[in-house]
Amino acid sequence: MPHSSTPRAPKLKNAQPFTRKVLAWYARAGRDLPWRRTRDPYRVLVSEFMLQQTQVSRVREYYPRFLARFPDLETLAQAKPRAVREAWDGLGYYARARNLHELAKCVTRRHDGTLPDEAQELVELPGVGPYTAGAVASFAYEKPVPAVDTNVARVLRRVFFGSRLPSPASRDIWRLAAGLVPKNGKRAWRFNQAVMELGALICVARKPRCPECPVRTTCKTGRRIRA
Repeated sequence: MPHSSTPRAPKLKNAQPFTRKVLAWYARAGRDLPWRRTRDPYRVLVSEFMLQQTQVSRVREYYPRFLARFPDLETLAQAKPRAVREAWDGLGYYARARNLHELAKCVTRRHDGTLPDEAQELVELPGVGPYTAGAVASFAYEKPVPAVDTNVARVLRRVFFGSRLPSPASRDIWRLAAGLVPKNGKRAWRFNQAVMELGALICVARKPRCPECPVRTTCKTGRRIRA
């Protein structure tokens, strides 16, 4: 994961209120998405590849069809490239399909068909960056590790750094996220999902819905906007 020898992440004095409020909000407002109902590493992996640069509504349509055709890593690894491309057709960004196919073959050869459960190993696989590695480790294996995508980074930047400050570097956001993630695996799963959901539904890039935000009282940006 990204790191730096010179920490500049803010002190986490609002960490507990932030975590408590975002988890409570997620319990009542989180969307029921099919990949949130499983801890199967392969199914989580497929969802994460599909969700890269694709809207949730579209992924919900393609996700079950792809899994029906390729229900496990071994089936995907043995498939012809053309068949994988056909199953992906319409989702766009076809490098994702190629990388997922290569990953399946790689895991079948090197890991006996089982996805690694550590982010440090996952990130070595084709098409897997720091976010996807953290997401699979957290969402499939319930590891207490951060998973920082665009939505999460935006939430943490606004809440803990404030929008008037220079944008923090990626390594600072990752360090902050690592400090916030609960140590209990199940709670870490919910926390990562919750912050991601907050960024997707409330703390959006344009016109954030601050009056509706469950963490507005602990958010540096939200307090400034209310003032």
